Order: sequence, then structure tokens, then C-alpha cells
Amino acid sequence: MATADQIKALIRSHYSEKPEQFYTIALQVAAHESRQGHSALAHDIRELIDKERKKNKPKVIQFPKNLQGLVITEESKISKCSMVIPKSLLNRIDNVIHEYRQQEKLKSHGLINRRKILLIGSPGTGKTMTAKVLAHELNIPIHTIQVDRLVTKFMGETSAKLRLIFDHMKEEHGVYLFDEFDAIGGERSLDNDVGEMRRVLNAFLQFIEQDTSDSIIVAATNNPKLLDQALHRRFDDVLFYEYPDEEERKALISNVLGTFKSGKFSWKKVIENSEKLSQAEITQSCIDAIKSIILSDREKVNSILLSELLFNRKQSKSGMLKSY
Repeated sequence: MATADQIKALIRSHYSEKPEQFYTIALQVAAHESRQGHSALAHDIRELIDKERKKNKPKVIQFPKNLQGLVITEESKISKCSMVIPKSLLNRIDNVIHEYRQQEKLKSHGLINRRKILLIGSPGTGKTMTAKVLAHELNIPIHTIQVDRLVTKFMGETSAKLRLIFDHMKEEHGVYLFDEFDAIGGERSLDNDVGEMRRVLNAFLQFIEQDTSDSIIVAATNNPKLLDQALHRRFDDVLFYEYPDEEERKALISNVLGTFKSGKFSWKKVIENSEKLSQAEITQSCIDAIKSIILSDREKVNSILLSELLFNRKQSKSGMLKSY
């Protein structure tokens, strides 16, 4: 059965109204029972937890009217098993999740869980998905800040909106994603920078440093060279994303195709044509292949069809890059 410490921790978390901590300890009890050989009991505990978490969906507080349209709020349904990324990167994401769930334990020792994360990588490599996975795994909403719409030409307006967002983090805790972050995080010494953008960046640096909410702040960028160096030390962790390697591409394609994949599937050309494509581009090619076979009344995706779609996407991408 559960240890005495686990039982006491369950009671404390219940009466302290800390559901995430309660769920975490309950999962630890399930793991303990599983190790003791009580697999049926462990299964029942996990089922109860999943059922209760679905019933207790996070309550979302609406943003002020002057921020509506700038922030998209949603409940994420993307689980960690959907990600196909290097094990080392997945471990670091696990650290963020684990520390969040154990934040009270860390605080009792004068420590703070990592909750300000900078994600760097090419488009489609999993940055936005990471933010959604964090929200799903922690059962909290995700708020995506539309950075391109946040920045305005009027002096002081962008900084004022940033303040409202950071104030809201204390009221409504969740994952706050600043996508295409370089729009406000640009290097202050750049010659083409304007005074207003320097003020916006200074305001962001001040807000993120002073932030003491329980929310997780995620900033994502495709252009790390544009970021001001002062930003890096404001984040607890910096994660780098790259195009998937051969094994990751194979796992991703298998995951997306699922039962639609032909039994006689030749990987050589598929792997070759998927090289230098992002996870998002490969996923979309697989979805296009599934649509094609459904509309032509076939049952399985063969390697020839998928290879062709991947090759066409790579050619299209190459042409777009040359045009810039």
C-alpha cells in the first residue's frame, strides 16, 4: 500500500486546494503499487485520476477587452507522446514539467521551478508544440500572444499592453507563449532599431525579471541572431530545436500514418526525400498522402506516393528559399 509519507502528502495537498500536487502524489502512489505487483490497483488509480482531471478542466479568465484578439486562449490536447524530438531535448522538457509539479517542495528549500523558457529553432521543428505539450501535461490553459499584433506605432502603447499581459499572468495561471519573439526581443544595438522598440524590449526585460507568478512563460524564435543578448540570462532554460534525423523521421512518419501505412513500405526513398524537412513539413506530407488515398478509395499509403509528396515539398521549399 501507499507509504505513510504519501498518505500525509495526499491529505495536505487536498486541504491546501492544490490539485496538481494532489494528482502528482496520486500518480506516485500508483507507481508504488505497480512496483509492488499490484498492477490492477495501479491501473484503477490512474483511471480515476484521468477521469477527475477531465472533469476539472482549467477555468479560463477572459482577457481585458483591449487585449482580446491579441491573445488566443485554448485548452491543449497535444500530449508528450506526440513529440518526435531528441531524447536529450525531451528530458529537458520533462524537467520543466517535473519541477512545476514539485514547485512547493522546491519553494520549501528557497528554490524556484524553471518556468521561463526560450525556444530556438527553424519553423516547424516543434517549438509551438512544446508549449502546447506543457499546457496539456500540466492541465493548464495556453495563452498565445500574437506578437506581430501586439507591437504598435504609438509610443508607450505596446509596453502598456505587455504590462497588462504580465499582470494577467498572476490572475490566470497557464502557459504564456510569445511566438516569433524576435519582433520585440531584437538586439538593441541594431542600426535600424527605433527608440520605441528599444523601450518595448527594456519593458519586457523588466517585466520578465520581476515576474513572480506561477505561470510558465515560453518565448519562441526562428532568428536567434536578432535577439538581444541581455534576454538569455532572464530565462531559466534555453532549448534548441533542429530538423529530425533519420530515425526521428522514420518514427514521425510511422506515428502519423498509423494504420494507413502499407505493409510493403520501402523506407529508403522516403527517408532520402524527407531529409532537411521539418517535423511540421513531414507531418503535412503524410496527411496529404492519407487524404489522397481516401479520396481515391484506396486503403493504404505506399512509399512511392509519400516519397513523391516529400520530394515535391522539398523542391517547393528550395524554390522559396532561393527567391528570398
